[in-house]
Amino acid sequence: MKIKLSIILVLCTLLFSACGNSSENVQVQDNPEGNISISGAFALYPMMTTWVEEFQKEYPGIQFDISAGGAGKGMTDTLSGAVDIGMVSRAIKEEEEAKGAFWLPVTRDAVFPVINNQNPVIDQVRKKGISLDVFRKIFITGEITTWGEVIGDPDITDEIHVYTRSDACGAAEEWAKFIGGFQEDLLGIGVNADPGLLDAVLNDSLGIGYNNLGYAFDLASGMIVEGAFVVPIDINGNGVADSDEIIKDQAAAISSISSGKYPSPPARDLNLVTNGKPSGIVQLFLKWILKDGQNFVSTAGYVKLPDTKLLSAYEKIQ
Repeated sequence: MKIKLSIILVLCTLLFSACGNSSENVQVQDNPEGNISISGAFALYPMMTTWVEEFQKEYPGIQFDISAGGAGKGMTDTLSGAVDIGMVSRAIKEEEEAKGAFWLPVTRDAVFPVINNQNPVIDQVRKKGISLDVFRKIFITGEITTWGEVIGDPDITDEIHVYTRSDACGAAEEWAKFIGGFQEDLLGIGVNADPGLLDAVLNDSLGIGYNNLGYAFDLASGMIVEGAFVVPIDINGNGVADSDEIIKDQAAAISSISSGKYPSPPARDLNLVTNGKPSGIVQLFLKWILKDGQNFVSTAGYVKLPDTKLLSAYEKIQ
């Protein structure tokens, strides 16, 4: 009788284990096939292309269609059913959740103020940095209009050429939030997309803009993109760019974001969104990102989330 009972318990245990992972096991064993469409934030686009490339090595039968068009487009496309996954580089709003947005944090980066490295006052900016108040007066109120005003030299009258994003995006929203406004409040010439905004500054010695981590720094060299300069944010307002406020390269940027020294915003989590809780190959892909996909975050130039946050996201999608 004891033997029979033991056998029954073992069988029940095996059956329970199989049921608990049935979806995952069937998907893996059946060599899943299908298509996944993704759109949204430029901030996540480079990371997503890496994830897709690595994921397809394990699941070659799953094909992808990826496009970048800003966080706003990613959210709109997802909720309308135009794509399976939206890339959103900002916090998810309550009204979006009410419409069915199911979201998962997957990595972290930040927005950096960028000027041309031929700027006439770059040496002074390098030493002094720019304070939050001055950024606000450049991008929000328009009170500061010359580079001389930025460094406190009235004899320098070179005009500041402000550039901002024209598309609804997380970078603009986070940058505006940092200096006390909303994307709609940002002044300047509107330019579409992260690469476009960077190009505008690179082609204008008097220009100032802002870029996500993956665009302000060159992944191959790890250095600031040639022709650009990442402005030190004078966080403590002491009129000096302290050593921990100077971002010389990608490694320094990642370290500053990871340690919390770089302010948040404009540092923030990057999210993936679906219309309702996902299933099938979309769920499989998102689970892979939260586990195996994290092995590629650092090499792709992004900041890995704490394990506790990743575990919580994984449990959310189960």
